[in-house]
Amino acid sequence: MKTKEIVLTSLFIALSFIGANIKVMGSIAFDSMPGFLGALLLGPAYGAFIGMMGHLLTALLSGFPLSFPVHIVIMIDMAATMAIFSLVYRKVAEGEEFSLKAITLAGVLGVIMNGPVSLLMLTPLLLPVIGIAGMIAYLPVLSGIATLNIVLACLVYKLLPNRIKKVRKKI
Repeated sequence: MKTKEIVLTSLFIALSFIGANIKVMGSIAFDSMPGFLGALLLGPAYGAFIGMMGHLLTALLSGFPLSFPVHIVIMIDMAATMAIFSLVYRKVAEGEEFSLKAITLAGVLGVIMNGPVSLLMLTPLLLPVIGIAGMIAYLPVLSGIATLNIVLACLVYKLLPNRIKKVRKKI
């Protein structure tokens, strides 16, 4: 691991803390935008770590609503979401600095992973507590905030100078 990657990862985790304070509902917040950006710039492993830590910070600041085990599952889902988002982007972009096709496909998969897939993973833990109506109520909020986090990350990535995006190629 190089110093530049450690510094950028730390910066993105700090930005996740700021986003964790911008809550929409319970522990649903703007903590994942830096994870998506980190996944684009640094790759799947770094993005996964940033996404996981971002949700941990949100859960800590929210007091672990719905229980600690629920948030462990969400952290795992966030790590998987960031890794898949990064891998799909890199595969479809094929070395381009910015690919709209790759961003769109990776973004759609990111929303699906962060919304419906997350809820499916949480069904055994949440269904007995909040019921089917509660689960359904979470879906548009999770998917909408995931969409906003991804769009913001992609906009920032698009606006970054190419010399910063070149970090992605070296890792």
